[in-house]
Amino acid sequence: MNEILVLGASGKTGRRVVRLLEAQGAPVRPASRSSRVRFDWTEPGTWADAVHGARAVYLVAPEDPAPIREFVAKADGVQRFVVLSGRGIDQASPGFGEGMIAAEQAARESGAEWTILRANNFNQNFDEDLWHAPLRAGRLALPIGATPEPFVDVEDLAEVAVAALTGDGHAGRVYELSGPRGLTFGEAVEIIARAADRPIVYEELTPERYREELLAEGYPEVVADSLNTLFALHREGHLAEPADGVRQVLGRDPIAFEDYATRVAATGAWS
Repeated sequence: MNEILVLGASGKTGRRVVRLLEAQGAPVRPASRSSRVRFDWTEPGTWADAVHGARAVYLVAPEDPAPIREFVAKADGVQRFVVLSGRGIDQASPGFGEGMIAAEQAARESGAEWTILRANNFNQNFDEDLWHAPLRAGRLALPIGATPEPFVDVEDLAEVAVAALTGDGHAGRVYELSGPRGLTFGEAVEIIARAADRPIVYEELTPERYREELLAEGYPEVVADSLNTLFALHREGHLAEPADGVRQVLGRDPIAFEDYATRVAATGAWS
């Protein structure tokens, strides 16, 4: 069948990878819990049909590392893995990002070709999930400090993933993917507010206060602790410098945050 299996096909990166592959006429097999080809990390019975006949896999790992090695071991016909991971994951505290770390290791040890995409925080976190509701409410409050973040656009990430899935010269490479320049979260919110033409403020919180606010909003403790670990990694500066992975693969500069904000504001996402 020689198809490209895209896991997490209904997610933020997966659906864009699917769209680009389909636009190229590549044989793509979207798989998720809600796709026609059903795939669920917690149900090993769904794995065989999803991976049968696939020559390449776009691997978006679950938070739980337990099933990943078994899945990769059973995907014995796969010739290429492209793994979504995070920048600075090797600097993270124990207990954070274990799924991504396990996916990197499993792909490296699989005997197949592998490429790892280590990405900064996504631009789309501001309009699709994590920080969308707070921005619409007019206040984003986080424990970040003045450490900059060169946010990466998911459109760039998807284009890099497709190049690695379909092209040559990417085997054994680890690409660090970011935007063109670092911004503090306060600066990012200012850019969004200007693009949306409405007042939105950024407020700095202590990690303790941030955790309290998350719990008050109904987030589970494990999620609140995981986000605080993420932001502790951010404050240490491991993600602050722009990376050149987008240019290495695509031969162009990554999408600027200002261009992202203008594009998304036109859709009314922050109105």
